[in-house]
Amino acid sequence: MTAAGEDMLALILIADGHRFALPVAAARDLFRPGPVSPVPLAPRGIAGVLNLRGRIVTAICLRASLGLPVIPAEIAAVLENEGERYAILADAAGDVVRLHSGDAQSLPPAMSAPVAAVASGLYRDGEGLVTLLDPDRLLAAASGQADAAA
Repeated sequence: MTAAGEDMLALILIADGHRFALPVAAARDLFRPGPVSPVPLAPRGIAGVLNLRGRIVTAICLRASLGLPVIPAEIAAVLENEGERYAILADAAGDVVRLHSGDAQSLPPAMSAPVAAVASGLYRDGEGLVTLLDPDRLLAAASGQADAAA
């Protein structure tokens, strides 16, 4: 991600009224998702696949990956990881924000296990707390490989 002490730009994604940040370095685009085709026997975090400008990509349900009730997504962020693209389905998207290293906080022990498994820290900004998502951990959790990413 970033070296210790550096600020980071992040895209805010909303799930169940909570704010999560995806590093801009990994986020490529925002779009309104079309139909998602389920994948038989896929882990809960994999919503299915969808067409992204002629390319079939895996759709990751942010809510399911966080252990939240699943509802239809309104927006998707394109996440690029190791040369592959994924659609991260969310309720809404906010602005791109600058997360200041001085505002970083460690994850509290009381944080739910599914959120802690995909988060790399908490940041305080003008709107409250935002949970920073770790793209590698998010993809591992969605695909049922959370233990391998830890």
